[in-house]
Amino acid sequence: MHLAYPAVLSALLFCTGLYGVLARRNAILVLMSVELMLNAVNLNLVAFDVWLSKTARDTLHSGQALTLFTIAIAAAEIGIGLAIVLAVHRNRGTADIDKLRDTAEGHETDGTDGTDSDAPAAGSTAEKAEATA
Repeated sequence: MHLAYPAVLSALLFCTGLYGVLARRNAILVLMSVELMLNAVNLNLVAFDVWLSKTARDTLHSGQALTLFTIAIAAAEIGIGLAIVLAVHRNRGTADIDKLRDTAEGHETDGTDGTDSDAPAAGSTAEKAEATA
């Protein structure tokens, strides 16, 4: 088999995953898209390892070893990522990325014009900065 076939398939998988990361709003779908991108990288690593092992006398299979490490890291990433998404969904009631705000800020949007409904006055931020200093 030629190297072009898995390389083209890998490029298509990576582009599909990149589109999913950029276009999706659900956090679980974004995580699935990241996994698709990692699988495209794994396919590339194995394809180039096989291609290089045909030309070299050494058959270390370093691409396949890197693929195993990538699979292990991806499994840990998806486990931690899903745990975070489930915790956020329990607390906020949604997994929509656009609706989630930084929890440390505590801002709520009213949804009409994109401005904060409970934005503090300019003087109160200076007082808050002095109180924390």
